[in-house]
Amino acid sequence: MWQGTVESIHIAARAVEPTRSVAEIRALPGKGLEGDRYATQQGTFSKPKPDHELTLIEAEAMEAAARDYQMQLAPGEARRNVVTRGVPLNHLVGKEFSIGDVRVRGIRLCEPCDHLQKVTGKSVIKSFLHRGGLRAQILSEGIIRVGTTISEM
Repeated sequence: MWQGTVESIHIAARAVEPTRSVAEIRALPGKGLEGDRYATQQGTFSKPKPDHELTLIEAEAMEAAARDYQMQLAPGEARRNVVTRGVPLNHLVGKEFSIGDVRVRGIRLCEPCDHLQKVTGKSVIKSFLHRGGLRAQILSEGIIRVGTTISEM
């Protein structure tokens, strides 16, 4: 059994716009994170689909990309909403977990793509292949805060 934490939270109001870091955010089932581009249908890939509600990435994956590929990205540059520590995201596809009081279901891996490479201006595909994060569905409303515990259900 594992237990991890929210290391940082990032949202952007519109597609391609730089993300900004927030200390806490409201998670809205069927929408996404309050004020984020996907909750307001302003994202590049905005579609009313469960796998566009929340994205997560492991801090450890970002550290590995820096170590193994000299790929330096600030946490918000990865364009994932939540940076985690101690959470095996790849193992959560099809599983429910909690971020504090917020229930979430892992939908599919969030593989790096040409769009991310274009927005960052960095060669991210190889360095984040199979460790680019997780797309998830928000199942219950609540507040996600930096430092919040993430755990299996």
